[in-house]
Amino acid sequence: MNTAPRTLFLSPRVTATGHALAAAARRRGIAVETYGDWRTPSEWLGAPGASLYAGPLFADAVGRELGVGLLEAAPGWLAGLPVELARRDVELTTVAEARRLRRPAFVKPPNDKSFPARVYPDGSRLPGPDAVDDATPVLVSDIVAFEVEYRLFLLDGAVRSGSRYARRGALDVAPLDGADPLRDEVLEFAARLPAEELPSAIVVDVGRLAPGGDWAVVEANAAWASGHYACDPDGALDVVLRAAAPAGAVRTRDVPFLRATPHRV
Repeated sequence: MNTAPRTLFLSPRVTATGHALAAAARRRGIAVETYGDWRTPSEWLGAPGASLYAGPLFADAVGRELGVGLLEAAPGWLAGLPVELARRDVELTTVAEARRLRRPAFVKPPNDKSFPARVYPDGSRLPGPDAVDDATPVLVSDIVAFEVEYRLFLLDGAVRSGSRYARRGALDVAPLDGADPLRDEVLEFAARLPAEELPSAIVVDVGRLAPGGDWAVVEANAAWASGHYACDPDGALDVVLRAAAPAGAVRTRDVPFLRATPHRV
């Protein structure tokens, strides 16, 4: 087991969530280091207790150098959910296939931000092969409207912290606590998620379909790249530290969920 002192590394562009996680880390005696640019200082290479909070592009650039194991959901996780959890048709395909769509659909990359996730009138409006490689995996789903949406930081299948983040598509942030009349419904739905099909540390967004409909999964996100909205920073940090832990400390059950970080060119 890795017992080295932990250090939380942040990208040069520190967000509000990065600041909140850094403050929570310092309260625990965890060191915090912020990159000045995209170069990893030699003294940070292979840091034995490294963790990371950053966007996917930056994580890909420095994750291997820091020796961090980054957990994320399988690309097809959302598409493989039963209808009672997804409440819509979702297909995992390639962007080349998605460009052939001749109907409106919501299209997004599963674990990256290689192009905007949104409703496209048809596949011809997707980025071309000059911008996004044909083989890039994408999720294509029916268009649904969510009445209210929540972000949940999950650790070992349990909600460690949660926050409402939207109502009827508009930003509306509040903690998932006793003052939220939907708290029990959110937690009951979260308990139905197939935890064995997710890494032990992950973020899942859920929502209630409009108007006043069923609960459904919105998407899964890597905890090490997710905003915390009004989540408790300490609870979110617990999940981030597991989701971006030293590679040698990654649990056996989480190995299939490791992101393949490239070698620096």
